[in-house]
Amino acid sequence: MSEKKITTDSGIEIKPVYYPGDLPTAWDGSEQPGQFPYTRGVQPDMYRGKPWTMRQYAGFSTAEESNKRYHYLLSQGVSGLSVAFDLPTQIGYDSDHAMAEGEVGKVGVAIDSLQDMQVLFQGIPLESVSTSMTINATGFILLSFYVALAKQQGADLSKISGTIQNDILKEYAARGTYIYPPKPSMRIITDIFEWCSGSLPKWNTISISGYHIREAGSTAVQEIAFTLSNGKAYVKAALERGLDINVFGKRLSFFFNAHNNLFEEVAKFRAARRMWATIMKELGATDPKAMMLRFHTQTGGSTLTAQQPQNNISRVTIQTLAAVLGGTQSLHTNGYDEALSLPTEEAARIALRTQQIVAFESGVADTVDPLAGSYFVEALTSQLEQEALALMAKIDAMGGSVSAIEQGFMQDEIARSAYEYQKGIESGEKIIVGVNKFQIDTEASIPIFKVDDSIRQVQIEKLNALKNNRNPAMVDQVLQNLNDKAASGENLMPAVIEAVEQKCTLGEIADELRGVFGEHR
Repeated sequence: MSEKKITTDSGIEIKPVYYPGDLPTAWDGSEQPGQFPYTRGVQPDMYRGKPWTMRQYAGFSTAEESNKRYHYLLSQGVSGLSVAFDLPTQIGYDSDHAMAEGEVGKVGVAIDSLQDMQVLFQGIPLESVSTSMTINATGFILLSFYVALAKQQGADLSKISGTIQNDILKEYAARGTYIYPPKPSMRIITDIFEWCSGSLPKWNTISISGYHIREAGSTAVQEIAFTLSNGKAYVKAALERGLDINVFGKRLSFFFNAHNNLFEEVAKFRAARRMWATIMKELGATDPKAMMLRFHTQTGGSTLTAQQPQNNISRVTIQTLAAVLGGTQSLHTNGYDEALSLPTEEAARIALRTQQIVAFESGVADTVDPLAGSYFVEALTSQLEQEALALMAKIDAMGGSVSAIEQGFMQDEIARSAYEYQKGIESGEKIIVGVNKFQIDTEASIPIFKVDDSIRQVQIEKLNALKNNRNPAMVDQVLQNLNDKAASGENLMPAVIEAVEQKCTLGEIADELRGVFGEHR
């Protein structure tokens, strides 16, 4: 009798039963958590010491409205803020730009100036909260707003903690919110590494993102292979600048997706840690902390369904377990309604409660790496590692991530995987509950969160008031200084911070550099 072949979402075949002989030859059970190569976690005690940072990714409409949501989330037990920015902010346009019409405040908060940043964090001392900012092409500007605000608050910059996504390579490969060509973009990223290592020592200077690669349709294998290849490219660029890998390497962080295939996701996180530790050692790192892959996880947005949306609560719970069993350092859980709109306050609260129930009621946080030694999990960890390393070898042969992206290799691989996955759903081979099986005739309506288009006018009025209340000659001077630094190759961060402190807007700074670097098409 022929048994049906079962595979993970990456196409790795799953055996009916696993035995000691299925364990990888390198596995002898002696590896300790918190020790190289960190397969079992980056801390010896993991969540026995303290839980992961519970974040809720939030941002919409104006800074005023987002500030209210942040205060609500902090009151409900969130331990770190995670800021979503609107599309114009992400691609360097102020809210009054023609390209911003219809998009202001829609997928995140509109931030045009330091004034908006002041309102966004009103009543929130930056020294006391860890803030993650999902921003890439304009990440250096948003970081400058944040630093300028911290200075205004009288904060000690050596105590400011958080993360800026700042991962431009995945924008070219999967997401599309880039501005400048790859080479000047990589230069800006290494400027941030360099400046932060001296001035903002606790800040994670990049969150190398597999999340968006997965959202675009990649497999788990491709997610770690492409993400770690991008990580290598950033490290090599920093080494070429002459930066110390043992200094900047400690401030690198990663951002991964958690999908529904529980064991593959757990194995993916364990394999990624092991691979990165080895990569960093080969690139010259000697400090253990510079070899640790620390990562934030977000549950899989693309896995959420508009059909029977309450089912998404179960999906997010499985994904939360995958992230925690896999050893994440921080986690955002999606709202059950996000296939339809931005999450309502109720949906955000349920998503946060999901993390809290897993942390305090499930028992999975009571011991380090609970699935270690499982014949299945250890074999799967090894298989994911081998397949990802083979894919990374192909990218290395092309000259690295930048070359692979310029040749369209990553984009084509992701598109092929997305097509195969969708084909599986349409054929019924891949079951999505409530979509291609177990449907219902009538769906009960749920509350939908909407952002009013009128907020663009509110932002325009703020911009006009800002420009009428600043020194035009000083604005021209600091923008010219920024232009000079961009042309000379000097570090841009001090000039950008000076520009935001003189009330220059995000769009003005982005445009000044468009004039020097050009735009990627």
